Amino acid sequence: MVDLQARKAWVAAAAVLDPEVPAVTVADLGILRSVEIDANGRAVARVTPTYSGCPAVLAIELAIEVALIKAGFDPVIERVITPAWTTDWITEQGREKLRAYGIAPPVMGSSSKRALFGDVVVACPQCAGQNTSKLSEFGSTACKAHYRCNACLEPFDYFKCI
Repeated sequence: MVDLQARKAWVAAAAVLDPEVPAVTVADLGILRSVEIDANGRAVARVTPTYSGCPAVLAIELAIEVALIKAGFDPVIERVITPAWTTDWITEQGREKLRAYGIAPPVMGSSSKRALFGDVVVACPQCAGQNTSKLSEFGSTACKAHYRCNACLEPFDYFKCI
């Protein structure tokens, strides 16, 4: 019974869309760490922010809380900061959703020094061309950089490796 309830709670929380990139869910991004039913019957959702200064953290936590209430649960939201979130946690489905939305997903693992400090080849999410140029280190949000495809000339955001 508890496993069924935990699964129902997970499904409700996992469907919450990211407020900054509404093409992906909190589960796609890997920021929803777990949802469990505690000894008091409450749904405990653990969430790791993408970074400590992310302005969307409270909105995400409130959206998960509302989703759990609508699913019939008494929610508890726990913010988990260790281990820190990395772009490695974005699911393959999440990466495809980002691409389809027009945002290039991170190209390398977060443990790569080149990903953090060097230039990377970012494929255009529109035409998949590899001839792209960084226009700005910051795009529509701090976690994205702004690029342009030199083949199709389309501008796009790149979700930076963290």
